[in-house]
Amino acid sequence: MIDRLFNELCALDEVEALALGGSRAGAHYDQASDYDVYLYCQRPVPEETRRAILSRYCSVMEIGNHFWEYEDNCRLSNGTDIDILYRDLDAFTADVAQVVERFQARSAYTTCMWHNLLTCKAVYDRDGRLAQAKERFSVPYPRQLKENILARGWKLLHSAMPAYDAQLIKAAKRGDLVSVNHRTAGFLETYFDVLFALNETTHPGEKRLVQLCRERCALLPNHFEENLEKLFRDLYHAPQQVAEDIQAIVSELEKIFQP
Repeated sequence: MIDRLFNELCALDEVEALALGGSRAGAHYDQASDYDVYLYCQRPVPEETRRAILSRYCSVMEIGNHFWEYEDNCRLSNGTDIDILYRDLDAFTADVAQVVERFQARSAYTTCMWHNLLTCKAVYDRDGRLAQAKERFSVPYPRQLKENILARGWKLLHSAMPAYDAQLIKAAKRGDLVSVNHRTAGFLETYFDVLFALNETTHPGEKRLVQLCRERCALLPNHFEENLEKLFRDLYHAPQQVAEDIQAIVSELEKIFQP
């Protein structure tokens, strides 16, 4: 079924490439694994065309969602979820180039799209442009990019006036649990961005980060998992301990690099 769907999508004049991401792009997936599909288009595919194709394979369809990227979120008739993201290859590679070739650090997930490009599995590549993009960015981790991520990340985590650690400590002292949750998410997004940069490995996205750090990062702070677990336990049950927890995480991080 999925092969037939992909064949129909790839036959569209607007489509120049189709790639799989997530677990389906690797070896570790099963029949229940979702499909993350990237459809690179030279011009928009009309919604009515997509709906007509997807209706032959899907029991549930949400066409044209735009919460993050522009995408169709569907469920195949066999019960497996499929997300089809529509991208312009030139715009996508220009964004990756800002990071890889111009060393632009971001507040979080800096190298996530670079990782997405390198690890995606091309199913269809009409003119070979997706393969050319993968080859262009198959380069060693740029030293200047690493330095920029570490410098920006350290400021956001600890040293700047609006740093996450100070904001989180204030929110915990006020008992503002909504703010605590918000600031914790920001702190951890930057923390993992720093860790992957420190190890010169691309950021794999938002899932299974502790496990992936163990697998891919040779350099991790002492008590990496223990300190995170203590923070999570204390956030809502012992907020008076959050300041100490955050200070421990920042202190151990500081020991393994000089910001």
